[in-house]
Amino acid sequence: MNIVQYPHPALRFVTRPIVRIDDALRHAAAQMLELMYEARGVGLAATQVALPWRMFVYNPTADPEKREHEHVILNPVIMEKRGSQDESEGCLSFPGMYHKVRRAKAVKVRYHSLTGNQVEVEATDFLSRIFQHETDHLSGILFIDKLGPIGRLAARQNLARLEAEYRDAQSMGEIPPDSELIQRLEALADGGSTPS
Repeated sequence: MNIVQYPHPALRFVTRPIVRIDDALRHAAAQMLELMYEARGVGLAATQVALPWRMFVYNPTADPEKREHEHVILNPVIMEKRGSQDESEGCLSFPGMYHKVRRAKAVKVRYHSLTGNQVEVEATDFLSRIFQHETDHLSGILFIDKLGPIGRLAARQNLARLEAEYRDAQSMGEIPPDSELIQRLEALADGGSTPS
């Protein structure tokens, strides 16, 4: 398992709801948390590791020594949004890129925990941003989609660089063709492996 970078097609994949919690899902969540800590991130969505399931992990401290703050979120639904805030945001699938993104200041979210319990939380400020950013990932929405005209202009050069690096890696056979990657996601989503 590794973190995929833009423009990998998994990042635009609309995830499928998780209907079964099993050892394979728990193992995937544990791997995702380790990858998130290695990359010094605060959140990581399943699509960022080329998995088609509606799941993300987060720890707002980004500190592996503070595991009491880590969470695995299954099938999140943002039920309410209030207020707005403009803050700088980055993404582990866009290394080195940070841009101001407008998001709701507070959200009410319903999800299932890894134990299968349904949970409702109210998140504000930074935690609200994490929930919105990661839930967007699960619908194939990226933080670059939220940029205003100036942000899009500022991001253009970095996006072109990431696209060129990705295509170079594909031409050298380091990354399979997009069609093959999408086929793999569809097979996993249709129950070819782990939760269906």
